[in-house]
Parts: sequence; structure tokens; C-alpha cells
Amino acid sequence: MARLKQRFNETIKAELQKKFGYANPMQVPKLQKIVVNMGIAEATKDKNSIQDCVKELTALAGQKAVLTRAKKAISNFKLREGQPIGVKVTLRGERLYHFLDRLVNIVCPRIRDFRGFPDKCDGSGNYTLGIEDQQIFPEINLDEVKRTQGMNITFVTTAKTDEECVELLRLFGVPFKNRPIVVTVS
Repeated sequence: MARLKQRFNETIKAELQKKFGYANPMQVPKLQKIVVNMGIAEATKDKNSIQDCVKELTALAGQKAVLTRAKKAISNFKLREGQPIGVKVTLRGERLYHFLDRLVNIVCPRIRDFRGFPDKCDGSGNYTLGIEDQQIFPEINLDEVKRTQGMNITFVTTAKTDEECVELLRLFGVPFKNRPIVVTVS
């Protein structure tokens, strides 16, 4: 079992239930999935760079990345229907907790001048953060990277409010600005 999943079951559930006063333990919010998304608008001109993005995202997520295509043509953006415009991976189960563990403990400390992520959610209990450079992930071979590529990481939770979502992620160890980081030794 992943150590973050074990920590969630043993301590985080109890802390959330105590803080928000849930009557039923099934009301406690939990992570449903993590979606990692790379937009490759500039890479559409070069087929090799699209495959490089797929390979890099597959390496850092631990499962095969899926190519996303344009649903309709937009002439102002020189975009045709069916043209590849992004790469994404949806993580669930054990892989979700392993990725979150690596993100919190390995990747975040490697971000230059990092002060924490903003604690603004989308209004329905989900949180998205942006990372500007894929080279901070240890799974990426720096010799093979031809250009820097950013990505969006979306945490989809069962939380009803933004406060519940931020508190859940804070207890998992996601560093937010103006909120203390939770450190538990196990």
C-alpha cells in the first residue's frame, strides 16, 4: 500500500472528520483522480516533438499518456479538426498516491524560488496547479530534452467546498502559501 494512502486511512480521515464535524465517515473528502495535462500547441508542426512529449509524460506519470486532439477547427489559431493539441494522463488508485508522494517530496523542493502554491480552487472542490518546466521531475532524462514544456496538474476530489479541498491537500503535504506544511514522521 502506498504510504500516503496509508496515512490518509490512519490520520488524515480522522483529522478532517474532527475539523469539519462530519457525522458519517463516508462524508470525508478524498482524492478521486489526478489529471496531468501538457498542451503542445507549438509542437504540432513537428511530429517528433509530439512523441517526445508523450514519452516524457509517460515516464513521469508511470502510465501511458494519451494524445488529445482538437474537437473543432479554429482558423484564428491555425487549428484544424483532429489535429493533436495536447497529451494527458489520468491517474487513479495506487498510481495516484505514488505520483502525489513524488510531487510533494521530490519535485516541489526542486522548483526554483518556490514559496508554495496559491490556495485558490475552482469553486467545486477541485484544485489545479501549473508547473512551468518538466525538467524538475527526476524521471526525465535531461540529455534527451529538446525544449522545456509546462504542464497542468489537476486534483479532483470529492470535497464540496474549496476549504475542504485545500485542507485535504495540505494534510497530504501539498505546500500552500500562508499555510503551515504538515510533517508527520512514519
